[in-house]
Amino acid sequence: MTGIDWVLLVGKVIVVFFALLISVLLYIWMERKVIADFQTRTGPMRAGPRGVLVTLADGVKLFFKESITPTNADRAVYVLAPIIAMVPAFLAFSVIPFGAPVTIFGRTVPLQLADLNIGVLWVLAMTSIGVYAVVLAGWSSGSNYPLLGSIRSTAQMISYEVAMGLALVAVLMFSGHLRMSEIVDQQGTIWNVVPQFPAFVIFLICALAEVNRPPFDLAEAETELVAGFHTEYSGIRFALFYLGEYVNTVTVSAIAVTLFLGGWRGWWPFDGAWAWVGPVLWFVLKVTALIYVFILIRGTLPRLRYDRLMNFGWKYLIPLGLFWVLATGAIVVLPERYASVLFTIGGFDVKRGVVMALGLIVGTWLVMSLVKQALEAPRSDAREAAA
Repeated sequence: MTGIDWVLLVGKVIVVFFALLISVLLYIWMERKVIADFQTRTGPMRAGPRGVLVTLADGVKLFFKESITPTNADRAVYVLAPIIAMVPAFLAFSVIPFGAPVTIFGRTVPLQLADLNIGVLWVLAMTSIGVYAVVLAGWSSGSNYPLLGSIRSTAQMISYEVAMGLALVAVLMFSGHLRMSEIVDQQGTIWNVVPQFPAFVIFLICALAEVNRPPFDLAEAETELVAGFHTEYSGIRFALFYLGEYVNTVTVSAIAVTLFLGGWRGWWPFDGAWAWVGPVLWFVLKVTALIYVFILIRGTLPRLRYDRLMNFGWKYLIPLGLFWVLATGAIVVLPERYASVLFTIGGFDVKRGVVMALGLIVGTWLVMSLVKQALEAPRSDAREAAA
């Protein structure tokens, strides 16, 4: 690598880092405004235009707030846990292409920090490290409530990582690539969300559980565990956990866009000066739309009871993920052997029709199962309280 290559790499790292920070600031503000609209409130209005700087004000307050370390805490691990919670989210984003390649100083520069040939495996590795932050934070705090919260969250995250891995395996089998840029290129004609709709639904549900978003925020159940694994954290250390959770949310949304929604590809191309801005704009719009879906889920579904959450993961998501991996394998292999017999009838592509129909049926059943679990939880609790 020459000096110009190093300058371009460092520039991309700085741009991505600050873009993620700014996206988190705007995402938190959007979430507070949307939830307020759900509840016929105005939400934050004072800090900046329409309250857009309220998250920055919260961050400044937490930065200057005193950080109290519990007497019984393991100090080294206690300080390390918030850093582990934040860093993997930034590292996972490094393999995501957020735009089409551009030409700078006579060089073709991909809008991606690192185009690894094991990009999907890198994403899985980075998202798995977040489990260590949770369990180390709870264990090192020297208190029972954080420990219970960390154990609960660890079991939840590991359980849903299995189903998430199965969803990604199905996508990899269908696309035939591990490199993220090649997966985006493979979606030039049709996005993976169409033939891989069940895998898309499984991935979104598991992503909610991975980042402890409602209705899977059992690790932070205030009525049971005060505040979960970060009960004993305050000041900038708590802010790092808060930042890591929302950066993780942006990252998993970007991963879903890359693997299922065509990445930076849009419905119509941009020409001229917009040739490089257009793909980035498409990518940002898709990520924002997914984040908005996460906010809608938070404002709509109640928190699941813990046994129902684990039951849904092990008895619904994982068996369905295994089934869809087998179905994807059959869909990929059978046309190569029996193409003239089974998959072309009168010029109609039966393969694509079967995949779409099966995916729609399975995906609808999975979504209805989640909604049923969420809606039955408060009714069951009410009956038990009445008894």
